[in-house]
Amino acid sequence: MIRPGERVGVAVSGGADSVALLLLLLELREKLGIVLSVVHFNHKLREKASDADEKFVARLAAKHGLEFHSASAHVARKAKDERANLEDAARRARYDYFRSLTESCICERIAVAHTADDQAETVLAHLLRGTGLTGLGGIHPEAGPVFRPLLSVRRSELRRFLRARKQTWREDATNRDTKRMRARIRKKLLPLLEKQFQPAIVEHLCTLADLAREDEAFLDATAVERLRTLVRKSGEQARIAVDDLFQPFEKNGFNAPTGSGQAPNTEDAESTERTIALSKRMVRRIVESIKLRQGQLGAGHVNAVLQLARGGQSGSSLSLPGGVEVRKERDALVFLAVANAGTRTSPRAPVEYDYKIDLAGEDTEVRVAELGCVFRFRVIDWPPNRGETSRDGAVLDRDRLRFPMVLRNWRPGDRLHPQGRRSAHKLKRLLNEKRVSRWERDGWPVLTSGGVLAWARGFPVAAEFAANERTRAGIVIAEEKI
Repeated sequence: MIRPGERVGVAVSGGADSVALLLLLLELREKLGIVLSVVHFNHKLREKASDADEKFVARLAAKHGLEFHSASAHVARKAKDERANLEDAARRARYDYFRSLTESCICERIAVAHTADDQAETVLAHLLRGTGLTGLGGIHPEAGPVFRPLLSVRRSELRRFLRARKQTWREDATNRDTKRMRARIRKKLLPLLEKQFQPAIVEHLCTLADLAREDEAFLDATAVERLRTLVRKSGEQARIAVDDLFQPFEKNGFNAPTGSGQAPNTEDAESTERTIALSKRMVRRIVESIKLRQGQLGAGHVNAVLQLARGGQSGSSLSLPGGVEVRKERDALVFLAVANAGTRTSPRAPVEYDYKIDLAGEDTEVRVAELGCVFRFRVIDWPPNRGETSRDGAVLDRDRLRFPMVLRNWRPGDRLHPQGRRSAHKLKRLLNEKRVSRWERDGWPVLTSGGVLAWARGFPVAAEFAANERTRAGIVIAEEKI
């Protein structure tokens, strides 16, 4: 967990476990070749008792000639202001301080004194609250710069160690307050399980956590690998085909665990059951990669996404925590980062714009802020010279156009007669044929000449305005992102 030469901050609250951790590392520091300091965070939860804890830890650091780093915050006030759980607010504040120490290079690693008892209590708390494989993994031995070397050591062993060295510690009275679930687990449930059911319950729960983390790591790595192949990301948007979500092993020769005698792409209940765990994990990973803010994605949210994928109509959507919206677009799911996802009470206003264009023989550039695009209109000789061809973009016959032209968003009722088609069709139908979703077509750009559509993004130019053998000058349209 640590390497010779590293500066290790020992998080000491003043309680027995953290004091024992400090003494153990003091005994080992020469052998490990590390530089120790003491780190303390005062949550201001117990008024004078909290300040007394800080003074105790400061004296302990001074006794052993160690640097002492401390910070404080009125966590109860902060939790109330944020309407947050007190324990969660305290943990966030504490670990934010640890992170600041490592980011400022005061410490490279932070040692925290969680024990086997803490691990067992955490796993039980997650079970009672309802959890999956991630929750069964409990407390991780390492998380970024934080490491926990005592996760296999019982709390009682540490107290014996301290008494043998005549080292005192501070007791936190709130740890005995059985109004809190963690204290009830510690004082009532675990002793009952040890006495009447299984003396080795703590060791068994710790083993369960180890095994769960191993399986979690494998599944997570598999999900990441599959998403790298199956998801198309563009800015704050991610798209995955429904088939790929439910049959993630089928693409690029990835070997799926199929049943005897079954084809790899067999779609049945058994096949779905084999891959649903990975499908759920992929959903969580996608949301995590694009969400704009904090938000807990629960099992119900994940199931709702899978239900949308299985049976939702194209065009339907749902909002997820963290500022994410997921949409069903025919045979795909699209995840988008939306600032006000889950808070809208009415449909979003459509994207509308209207720009007049009068070339006057010169090249013109039009920036459409509403789309984040710039459209360039370039006049070229026709027939094309020096390698200029229609591959440069859509080419219109300048002399058949009426100026000023208008670049605007498409509107219901717009009709286009693309070159190569026998007749004009509603643009809505053409967009449907092109499988452009109702969200993608919002603000779809078109160009009109005398009120008639001469061009629309993604389609050949209108037949009546297309360059031909009689054309003397053409107009090339190109679109670029700003």
